Amino acid sequence: MDIAKTLDDAVKAGDLPGVAAAAATDKGVVFEDGAGVLRPDSVIWIASMTKAVTAAAAMQLVERGKLSLDQPASDVVPELGTKAVLEGFDAAGKAITRKPKRPITLRNLLTHTSGLGYDTWNADVMKYRQATGIPAVGSCQNAALTTPLLFEPGERWEYGISIDWAGKLVEAASGQRLDRYMTERLFTPLGMSDTGFAIGPAQRMRKAKMHTRGSGGGFNVMEHEIPQTPEFHMGGGGLYSTVVDYLKFTQVLLAGGGPILKPETVKLMGQNHMAEGVLCRPLKSQLAHMSTDLDFVDGMKWGLSFMINPTAFPGRRSANSLTWGGLANSYYWIDPVKKVTGVWATQLLPFYDPRAIGAFENFERAVYANA
Repeated sequence: MDIAKTLDDAVKAGDLPGVAAAAATDKGVVFEDGAGVLRPDSVIWIASMTKAVTAAAAMQLVERGKLSLDQPASDVVPELGTKAVLEGFDAAGKAITRKPKRPITLRNLLTHTSGLGYDTWNADVMKYRQATGIPAVGSCQNAALTTPLLFEPGERWEYGISIDWAGKLVEAASGQRLDRYMTERLFTPLGMSDTGFAIGPAQRMRKAKMHTRGSGGGFNVMEHEIPQTPEFHMGGGGLYSTVVDYLKFTQVLLAGGGPILKPETVKLMGQNHMAEGVLCRPLKSQLAHMSTDLDFVDGMKWGLSFMINPTAFPGRRSANSLTWGGLANSYYWIDPVKKVTGVWATQLLPFYDPRAIGAFENFERAVYANA
């Protein structure tokens, strides 16, 4: 099973405008290539693949005793202590809220059990935003982070802006802006020279364009860029990178964390941290141009901050592998059992496009067939 052929076939079939991918085992890199409009060094918006990087930064500070997984996060970022729980809306559409019974913790933030959501997949967050005029999180304005809790911290799982707040904790505990902290503590040690919130001149020459599907086939090119002078750096989704750079990050986690994290920290991050009975709920899209609806394999769990599959996928990753992706159909996995990791990316909206997912799975199968 030829790995490169899976990329070429997806582009030739019209499934994707372009795709870049890279993979490695514990012995080293086994694949780097691209097809269509993307190359391995194409600079892509990795969106929510940023979350794992922010989690690594937070866990470095846990190791150093500057953050705790279970202390109230408001001890470090007081604004989190002002969050109220949304109970509904009155007849005039005004939000009805109450004070929460327990504080938000870093563990809640990294597992998406804080009570914070995204308007992309939650109708109440969308309604609240529309009623109050709060900007979308992609604006990178601090006001975007002022939406209320949807439930008591720790009670349920809700994908949302939690890790943007984790980025705020990193800044408060380190005394540095998130971009500076990540560059000094993660990107420079790992040689990730094409990764950052700001797109430098060298990266801009290789920046990939965003695409949507055309109604009659083919693809439309759209303008898309995360604000380059943001009020806050979006720890939940603001990074640009390449598949080559991001593979360096997943390789380090596969190998146990050195030089950025201790092995016991990486092991902890890969374990389930959701309470008994808490499940990943299906994501029902509120913005069809941004995401499709998606459900999850039964029993999916969440670590710090990875999705963990409970059973093996035949011909693909092992049980207890770590994964997640980015809004423009970019995905990665880390398999600690078979010692395989892969990164696969296109720049196509909406998220979880069925043809993109099929192409990603074909790539993963080919990697394992050749590993």
